[in-house]
Parts: sequence; structure tokens; C-alpha cells
Amino acid sequence: MIGFLTFLELLIVLRRPDIVDKDNRVRIVSVEEMLGSYDFVIIGGGSAGAVLANRLSENSNWTILLLEAGNDEGVISDVPSLASYLQHTEVDWGFKIENSSTYCKGMVNNQCNWPRGKALGGSSVINYLIYVRGNRKDYDQWEELGNSGWGYDDVLPHFKKAENVSIPDLRASPYHGTTGYLTVERARYKHPIASYFLNASFEMGYSEVDVNGETQTGFMYPQATVRNGRRCSSAKAYLRSTAGRENLHVRTGALVTKILVNETTKTAYGVEFVRENMKYTVRAKKEVILSAGTIQSPQLLMLSGIGPKEHLEEVGIRVILDSPGVGKNLQDHVGIGGLTYLIDPPHDSSTSTLSEVEQFLAERNGSLYDISFGEVIGFTNSSLIVSLSIAVDRVFSLVIGFNGNSELTKNAFGLKDDLYETLYSNIINKDAYSIIPFILHPKSRGYIKLRDNNIVHHPLIVPNYFDNPQDLEILAEAADFIYNFSLTSTMQELNASVSSNLIPDCAHLEFSSRDYWRCYARFYTLTIYHATSTCKMGSENDEMAVVNQRLKVHGINGLRAVDASIMPNIVSGNTNAPVIMIAEKAADLIKEDWNGL
Repeated sequence: MIGFLTFLELLIVLRRPDIVDKDNRVRIVSVEEMLGSYDFVIIGGGSAGAVLANRLSENSNWTILLLEAGNDEGVISDVPSLASYLQHTEVDWGFKIENSSTYCKGMVNNQCNWPRGKALGGSSVINYLIYVRGNRKDYDQWEELGNSGWGYDDVLPHFKKAENVSIPDLRASPYHGTTGYLTVERARYKHPIASYFLNASFEMGYSEVDVNGETQTGFMYPQATVRNGRRCSSAKAYLRSTAGRENLHVRTGALVTKILVNETTKTAYGVEFVRENMKYTVRAKKEVILSAGTIQSPQLLMLSGIGPKEHLEEVGIRVILDSPGVGKNLQDHVGIGGLTYLIDPPHDSSTSTLSEVEQFLAERNGSLYDISFGEVIGFTNSSLIVSLSIAVDRVFSLVIGFNGNSELTKNAFGLKDDLYETLYSNIINKDAYSIIPFILHPKSRGYIKLRDNNIVHHPLIVPNYFDNPQDLEILAEAADFIYNFSLTSTMQELNASVSSNLIPDCAHLEFSSRDYWRCYARFYTLTIYHATSTCKMGSENDEMAVVNQRLKVHGINGLRAVDASIMPNIVSGNTNAPVIMIAEKAADLIKEDWNGL
């Protein structure tokens, strides 16, 4: 696979100048060109940081520095179907959760992988491209928790401001925008079986809906952050369009090690960062903006002396501000994988890699344009939903050919060899599909802690999946839904049948019973990389709140956090679109605060 990717990268460089995009690539300033101080210093060039860099540099009187630990995204990331191959490469931080005896038991060392993007564009460079905003009730609940200005009617204009939807039947929708930087399209390639998935959902009683519109409950062909069929990361959307702005400096390969805070005035005044083993200091005249993500934003706050007092003292960090909520309230959309159904395909499934490559390079179509992790997606309610503040509580991602026909499955999810062999060895290269269910509103809460006081060492990540047993019940019920889905007349046209390969540690339980699925979920535990809420937004009366409604860090002047970590509660869907919305809104708040409209 490494050889194939290298070969494909060379062909793209030679034959696809539109992907190379040489004239519009982000200009990286040298350390020598950098100023000693800027009005705003942004930590992290990911989904949020790229938006902030663009919007704040619209004011030509301000100087902006964007610091990113990774580098610019490579040309391979443009190929939608290769998203999984980007994990465990130089554009992935390669995080793993702490080992557990109650979840991720089928993974090496009982540890699930937690990929996070390490490049300009952050995780929008390695995600599966699906554009979902969440539900109206998510944001109304944020407001009810004391965060005025964050209700659905307040945030919808920011979603629309970011978006340039090119799907013809949505361009006139009051829920979509057409002039933003972020391009939203349908995937250029649609697998022949996708229509079967959608028709089967109709048999199950659901309608085709725009899940980003008036109603979220239902199924649809996904909307995706692609432009001309190729990945539209936040860097491509927001940074390449700023190439001519002299007031914006972008520095890659810069690992921020500390936020500098005056202990007397409790004011952030700059940052320290390391590049090629050299330490540098840069000052912020107005604000430091922390956009390092759900894992690294709390990590950096704690390393800078802002966090739970006892924990900071435990790892030898001088406490500047006791903020007990830093790193707490971790939430994630946990699911289960490996629910494989064999089929007789309605088409000739044979193809050659070379023909796929030629289609991509010359004809600009074909299966390399497939977003691959969700031919169809659906949002439904379980029987366990009780809260009036929740509209939907589970999502299904319907995937083609997810049957272990290469070791990608094993490597991407970190499966143990014996589990991989047990589940897949006798169905390798057979036509199959998989439906992956996820909980949208888990009741379990985890945390991020420091391993020690060294920024290079990954923090402790403890998601506490299934700590609340109701989460497990929702997934067990979802597995039943998936089985009934296979029995619809539409799926039976394909002779859909469940793979009966069993997880050995669960084999004593009746196959397909709720007890079996509860056991199964503890072994084949999946994340779709939607971790949030470790620096949650809330009022000063909430001692666990880290930022206020204007995203200013409680107790520290001149410091904001702007990324997925500020969500009080996780949204009902993928997190990339909401993070971009958060950054769009934050930019407007910053302009208001500094009279920089």
C-alpha cells in the first residue's frame, strides 16, 4: 500500500495540476520573517484555526500569526476514498486511549486508536468528509445551559456563512448557504448498491431527508465537504484564499509548548513554541486563541498552569489558575464495528486498481471519488430516548465492501490479529456491506489528564465508554435494527445474510441476542473521531465551565478557546461542520470585542 500511495502521488503531481494547486498553496513564513509580536496568535491550524486566521485577517489593521505543529496537507489527501490510509501517517497525531478491561477489548493492548489531524486543516484533512451540523435541539440546549447567543437561530447564520452548497436542490433552501468558503457537494461517485440502502430504509418506515434542514430523522445520500469531487479541508477552504494577505503569517512545524500568562494580572501575553529543537517566543498584543482541539487544548492549558489544582501539582506544574473543568466532560460518539452482511452484488464488482487510477487521473470520475465510509447515512431514535432536549439518539453509517478484504480494517482500528482472523478470514474478498451504529448522545463521560509535564508525551485519554449502561443498551438495540434491515425485501434482492463469525469471548451467548451484542460491543468498540467538550462553555456559576459564552477562558484575560472542546454537550452528528461554525461565530465575537468589524 505504501508503494501504491507513493506511485499515485507521483502520478497526481505529473498529471493533476489542479490538485497540486501550486499557485494557491499556503505561503509558510520562515522563522526569520516572523514578527516579535502580533495582535492575535492562533494555536492550531485545524478546522477552527484556519477559519479564524482567514476571518481575523480580513481586518488589514490587525496582524495574525497561525502556528501549526504539522505541515501543509499533501496531494493524496485530496483523494476521498483514501481517507483511511491517512491514519498512522505523518498527518495523524496517532493518539491511543488508555487500555481498558470494559471496552476496546478486541484492539491491541485493549486500546482504541484516536486519529487526529496533524496538518494545516487539522482533522478535516483525514476525516471521512461527511457534512452534518447536528440538531436544532443541540444548540437550543446549549443556550438553556446559560450560553446566550448559542441557540439554533443564532448559530444557523454562521453555518450558512461558512457554506457554499453546490447540490442543486438545496441551493434555494433557507437552511443552506451559497457564498461561503466551504464547498459542500454530493460525492462524485455513488456505489451501485447505495440505492438499495436508501430503498431499504423506506421499507423500515423512514423518509429521505436533508439532515441539515428542517428534519434530521431519516436517511440520505451524504452531503460532503468536497470541491469538484475532492476533499475540501478547512485549509483549502479558508487558507488558500488568503495568499495575498500580508497581515497573516502561517508557520508550520511549530509545536506550541506553553501559553505565557502573567501570574499577577492573570493575562495571557504570548506563547512559546519549538521548531527543529529550537525554542521561540512570540507575543500577542490582543489575544492568544487556543484551537488545538479536544485533546490538546486542555493539555496545553494544563501545561501552562491552568487546570485542576491537585492534578497540576501531582505532575509538577506551577498552578496559575485552579480550573477544575479543564480536561473533564469528555464525550464521544461510540459505536460498534464488524457487523458484516454478505450479498450477491447487483453489478460486476470486479475492477482493477490501474483502471480506477486512470479514471481518477484522466476522466475525473470513478471509485477513487467515493467517500467510502457512508454511502448512505441515517438518523433514528431508539426506544430508550426519554429527554425532550434530544431529537435523535443514534446514527447509522452504511458502508460498502467493509469485509476485511485487506488489512486496512485491522490497521485502521488496531484489531488484534486473532480477532481479525476470527471475524474475517473466511469471508475475505467476498462481497459484503456493513452498517455501523453510533450513539449520538452518550451518557458516559471521560477525561483528559497529563501523563507528565512534557508536551511531547501524549496525554492520558480515558473516554469511559459504557460507563453508563444505557449506552450499551442503545447499541444492542441498534444491532437488532441492522439485522431487521437486512431482512427487508430490498436487501433480500441481494440475498443479504449476516456473517455468523463469532467473537470467541462472546460465543457462549446466543448469537444475535441482546446479551451477545452487549458483549460484542465491548470488544469491537469504535469511535468516529468526534471527541468534544473538554473545555466546556458555561457561566461563571458553573465551576466546571472553562470558557464563557464569548469563548473567553474564565479567570484569564486575553485567552480564548475555539474548537470542539468548548461544546457543553456533543452534537447530534459529525463535528467538523459545527467546529467551523463555532470558529465563524468566534471571529465575529472577537471583532465585536475589539471594534474590528
